[in-house]
Order: sequence, then structure tokens, then C-alpha cells
Amino acid sequence: MGAASTASESEPGVSAHDRGNAIGGATAHLTVRKPKALRAGSRLAVIAPASPGHKEPELRGVAELLRLGFSVELRDSIPSEGYFAAPVSARRTELLSGLRDPQVEALISLRGGYGSNYLLDESLAAEIAAVAPKCLIGFSDITSLEIFLWQKLGWTSIYGPMVAAGLDSGAGPAKGYDEASFRNAISKTDTAWSMNLQGDALAPGEAEGVLLGGCLTLVATTLGTPWELDTRGAILLLEDRGMKPWQVDRALIHLQQAGKFKDVRGIVLGDFPDCAAPVEGSPTVLDVCRRILGSLKVPIVFGAPVGHTVRPMLTVPLGVRARLNASGAGTLEILEGAVTP
Repeated sequence: MGAASTASESEPGVSAHDRGNAIGGATAHLTVRKPKALRAGSRLAVIAPASPGHKEPELRGVAELLRLGFSVELRDSIPSEGYFAAPVSARRTELLSGLRDPQVEALISLRGGYGSNYLLDESLAAEIAAVAPKCLIGFSDITSLEIFLWQKLGWTSIYGPMVAAGLDSGAGPAKGYDEASFRNAISKTDTAWSMNLQGDALAPGEAEGVLLGGCLTLVATTLGTPWELDTRGAILLLEDRGMKPWQVDRALIHLQQAGKFKDVRGIVLGDFPDCAAPVEGSPTVLDVCRRILGSLKVPIVFGAPVGHTVRPMLTVPLGVRARLNASGAGTLEILEGAVTP
């Protein structure tokens, strides 16, 4: 990898709370492991486990990370392969190299697209288990990798902006990201913090659980794999884009029939951009969510700007205890850090 600037070395740790402690049903089998918090000067390695990016958005995203005070390790020049950023062996090597490099404190994805699932198998879990946890930041297709790390190794992760998908547009504008939640997610260690979900309460109430989930399509595709997402006791985050309402319906029914809503504590839904009903007057995504999920009798907030959104993207830590308040625009309180001091 080529360096954009330099950073100091640090060693990720695991808090005493996380050693063998379960957070609800979803972590009964896990020892939760957290990476070290990121500070000014922390070194972030850019990885592309899915699809390739474009130079201009990548440069803007790197410039934004530098503005935030981080050091950035750029990717080596690797030829793309079809709709993949590189052959699977090269993408796997890039991931493992970043995790093993003592100078790198976090991995941030270039963008999503498709292809992270090609990296996942038992041998990858064994190789990653040999290194200390590092902060993984990304959304969309990176959901596959984040769920894999959680289910196989108990790693927390950060569901937030990527170099060429969020950071490239800057803090605050449309298609950009929310700087406050991003900084809180990667740096808060032992202090609770909250975010306004800017949505609408689909089903009112309040609940606590472990925050899990991500892109709806990718959550559903974990079913039947050895890293199938365990949603018991979870506050479940589900978002996506470019789906027709009936496709959202199909994905939600798939999860329902697989028992994934049976023991959830609450649900946070994205705002599902580019998902308008194809025929005027036909059911919308909101209608679909209300019909399928409304009977669960758990708090639900619809329309949060998470993951795929045209609004400034909120950053959500995964694998931590959270409290969902589904009233008004909705509030999500993060009760523990996803990172350690």
C-alpha cells in the first residue's frame, strides 16, 4: 500500500465488560471484541472488498479523512476484474494485510457494490482470529463482511460512510454524512450518546437490545450460511435502495419465515431511496413495512438516513447495546462504545 501520510502505532484492546459477557440472545455464543478508538492521527487503510471506485470521488473522500485529522494508507494499484475491485485473492490479501499491519488502526471501504461475500469462509475466520480487532467502517455490500466478523469472531464494526460513498460529498450536504455520529461511533468508549433518527415512529415504544443488521438484501443473503445473522434480542437495522416495494416485501417475508423477527426488540428502517411504487396508488415501501412488521408489537422507526440515503448519512455502531425510542422522529441511544480506549 502507498502512504498518504503517517500515523502512530496502537494496539487494539478488549474491555472487561466484553470478555465473555452476552448482550441479549444475539451474543449468547460470543465473546465480544472491540477495536481501539480512533483519534487524530490514527491511520486508516482504504480497502475495496467489493466493487471498484472512481478516482475523483476517491480523492475527495481521502481529502475528507485528512481534514478529519486521520492518516490514510492508500490502496495499491490493482486492476479491477469485471464488477469486482480486483480478483478475489487480491481482495482477500488486501483485507488481511490491513488487519495485520501494526501501523494501521482501522479499515475503511472504498465503496460497496458487490463482491464481499466471495472473501468469506472458515479459513478467513481462522486467519482473522489470529489478529487483534480493528475498526471496520462501511455499509451496503460491506454488510456481508461486518456480519461475518460479528457472527464468527464477535467483532463490533461501524456502519457508516465510505471513501467514495459519503465521505466524498463531505459533512452535512445531501449524499454526504453526519460528522457528529461518525466521530462518536469511532471514538466514544464509555459514554452513552444518542442520535435523532429523523424518521417517523411506525410502531411506538421503547426497547433495548444489541444493535445489528445493515443492508436488507445482504442481511437476507446470510440465511443458510455458517454466519447467518442471529437477531435474537436485537435492535435490527434494515435499509436498502433501488428496490421495488414488492422486492422489499419479498425480503422481509423471507426474514420473517426464517424466524428472524421472532425475538427482535425493535427495528430501525432506512428511508429506502429510489424505491417508489412503479404504479401510482400501489403499495409503497412504507405500506409494506407497516403491514409486515406492524404486528410484531415492537418499537419501529421508519425513514432514518442510514446507509443508502440522499440525506447526510448517520453512522451506526454495530454489536453494541442500544436503546430505541420510537416516538416522534425517533431516537437511538448508544449505551456503550463500539471501541475501547
